[in-house]
Amino acid sequence: MNEKDKVPYVVTSKSYTAVAINCAAKAGEWIKSRLGSVKQLSTKVSSQDLVTEVDKGAEQMIRKLILTHFPDHAILGEESVGPGAEACMKALETAKNEPYLWIIDPVDGTTNYVHGFPFYSVSIALAHHGEVIVGVVYDPSRDELFIAEKGKGAYVHGNPTLVAKETTLSDSLLATGFPLETSFNLPQNMAGLQALLPKVRNVRAGGSAALHMAYVAAGRLNGYWELGLNAWDVAAGALLIQESGGQVTDTAGRPYDLSVRNIVATNGEIHDDLLETLSKAEATGFRKD
Repeated sequence: MNEKDKVPYVVTSKSYTAVAINCAAKAGEWIKSRLGSVKQLSTKVSSQDLVTEVDKGAEQMIRKLILTHFPDHAILGEESVGPGAEACMKALETAKNEPYLWIIDPVDGTTNYVHGFPFYSVSIALAHHGEVIVGVVYDPSRDELFIAEKGKGAYVHGNPTLVAKETTLSDSLLATGFPLETSFNLPQNMAGLQALLPKVRNVRAGGSAALHMAYVAAGRLNGYWELGLNAWDVAAGALLIQESGGQVTDTAGRPYDLSVRNIVATNGEIHDDLLETLSKAEATGFRKD
């Protein structure tokens, strides 16, 4: 097949993907327009876990748009779930068997947003009977839209994304995040960081799980790991990476599903070495019996 015969990738206006794109773009535009105008700050679990009226407003906007097109679909959104890991897991358990479940994080990187640090995103995923089939991550600051459809690849600016080609940790740029839960997850993550830093080119901590994963998909990062995350943080990003040729598991190496909270996402080439390093450092985030 020559170049002229190739069928372009087209998103039809009535598809699930088109609705996800529309929701992400409209919410992202509104979020960006409100930058610097946040008047009310509240916290969830701790003083680091911020929520604003912009988070809540963006989620309501996305919900309305989705339900206009698909009134019988279920929605799991960060701002509609109570604080704490237990509430998040319970909400997911209740919703995960829905035929169609939209999983949304209206502002992934709220702390960055509040401080004017331009690394935040809108993350929207659609799961069909528990399997993610659409994933969209939108970065309003750079107007970058990352899109993945199950079995159809992943794209940014309309171009296919592919994971990085490096094969060793020593040539790899990784990212992580610092868990909000400080009694167990944070010390575990710091142990992992201490074990990995001497082995890799460097580590970044941008503050948006969804964008970190989009960057792994686009080959800008070789890998990413973090502990204590929720479905809305990583569902869209996981599909982006898988459709770009990468690998996503939990920190024990088990395949990704919506319940995974301790994540390792890589180009696939360095995956086993990253898992092994975390295991040896006892930094997987799983408590020993």
